[in-house]
Amino acid sequence: MSISLGGFISTVQAQPYPAKVTNIIVGFAPGGSADIIARIVAQELTSSLGHPVIVDNRSGAAGAIASTAVAIAPADGYTLLLTTAGIAGSNALYPKLKYDTLKSFSPVANLGASPIVVVVPSGSPFKSLHDILTAARKTPGKLNYAAGAGGATTPAMAAEFLKNKTKTSMQLIPYKGSGPALVSLMGGELDFAFDIPSSALPLMRGGKLRALAVTTKARSATLPDVPTVAETEIPGFEVTGWFGIMAPAGTPTEVIARLNKDINAALVKPTIRERLLSLGIEHTPSTPAAFGQIIASDVTRYSDAIRELGIHAE
Repeated sequence: MSISLGGFISTVQAQPYPAKVTNIIVGFAPGGSADIIARIVAQELTSSLGHPVIVDNRSGAAGAIASTAVAIAPADGYTLLLTTAGIAGSNALYPKLKYDTLKSFSPVANLGASPIVVVVPSGSPFKSLHDILTAARKTPGKLNYAAGAGGATTPAMAAEFLKNKTKTSMQLIPYKGSGPALVSLMGGELDFAFDIPSSALPLMRGGKLRALAVTTKARSATLPDVPTVAETEIPGFEVTGWFGIMAPAGTPTEVIARLNKDINAALVKPTIRERLLSLGIEHTPSTPAAFGQIIASDVTRYSDAIRELGIHAE
């Protein structure tokens, strides 16, 4: 009996990847851009892996709940993290976290890049980013703005970098997310906002918001008529948001390679590519190593800025 059981256990352990359900844990609520792209990836991987891939939303603590869950999960490829560029500054902003962004995860795939867009209400007197900066210099600390959920999110970091580079003082008003912030913006409670296109685009298309600038190095394919901060105000200015898939550190390289291959193949499909562009997300296939370099670069940049600028969690 014991010999038979031992043989059975060996057979189970020897099963090649994939052999069961995979979970993609998302640190944000359903309906947002991170959730939407996670569900796109899950649907495509379900087909290519031949086993269900399920999205598990665990929002809260600026994504730290989800990140912690993946960091301590078995490194077998069956638990993945859908994360954003905000994770790059999480350790500097929340020093008591139980994971290390660079040591606790293995990069799998960069899902796409997204600019941050500076938006104002359609009736705003500000017609350009220059107008905002001029007003900020005339009345320091008087202009109010929102930046997503604040903290180390990409919109918040873009705002901090802009204020630092232009030596301006503007007041961040904290919100729990893009939804309530943009409602306040349209209601006249804010002067402007930094946000991701997926949240702002529907309101821009509906004529309720206007875009003044984007923070990427080059103009966005989704917003080709909107100038960059670099071309209008600060040469070389660049803050790019991204979405990515990570696995627990120590996940076998062959498993990561399989996931990277399948994800890249899915996201270059014309229908998927167009759907991502409608969210303001541009995907360029890359290797896990290249994605890891992006993460490492942003960890250094965000962490240095958080310490030097004295940014604190709300």
